[in-house]
Amino acid sequence: MFENKIYFYRFELFFFSQIAILFGSLLFPSDFFENILSPVLFLMNLGAGILLISKNKKLMWFFIVLLIFSIIFFGVKAMEKQEIKFLNFLNMGTYFLFYVVVAFEIIKQIWGTKIINKNVIFGLMSGYISLGLIGFFMCLTIEMSYPGSFTGLLATINQPELLTERLMYYSYITLLTIGYGEIVPVSTLAQKAAVLIGMMGQFYLVILTAIIVGKYVNKNNEG
Repeated sequence: MFENKIYFYRFELFFFSQIAILFGSLLFPSDFFENILSPVLFLMNLGAGILLISKNKKLMWFFIVLLIFSIIFFGVKAMEKQEIKFLNFLNMGTYFLFYVVVAFEIIKQIWGTKIINKNVIFGLMSGYISLGLIGFFMCLTIEMSYPGSFTGLLATINQPELLTERLMYYSYITLLTIGYGEIVPVSTLAQKAAVLIGMMGQFYLVILTAIIVGKYVNKNNEG
């Protein structure tokens, strides 16, 4: 009974943990947020994602393993107090895979729903935010692998905590197709990533949102 009640609010929990990741830096010093609070919030979001896909037992246990790995990575990083490049890439790959699968699962659950309520709306929003996080991890991996792939990142060499903030911003500005132009992808790989992020956002809005609106209108007409 209790598990079913929590599962009912799966989209809300996932959505609000994502909002904390996106806007938590407004409330805390950037160094503290990036090094301590942000990893904790990502772990919480991963836990909320496990609840979201908990009906698929095999997938759930796979993500529990990912959560355990992420906790171990956070512990090692905290004890070593230095960046371990291999573990950083492995951790980014973990979260990239997580958000790809969760975004797909959200789309599948929303696609199959028959009743449009606030849970579905939260699911729709959290799916869109997940696309931005996918784009963020793509861009971050590219910039860490090939420094200089993006111009306009300010003094991120001397202040590495700004790198994640700037690329998070860039990913969502590209997803929203706003494109102010202060951060520019200059390498071929970065440009392809920018195109992919923009296409994901457009396909999501045009296709999935249209389906939800259509279901809502049809339900009202039937009523």
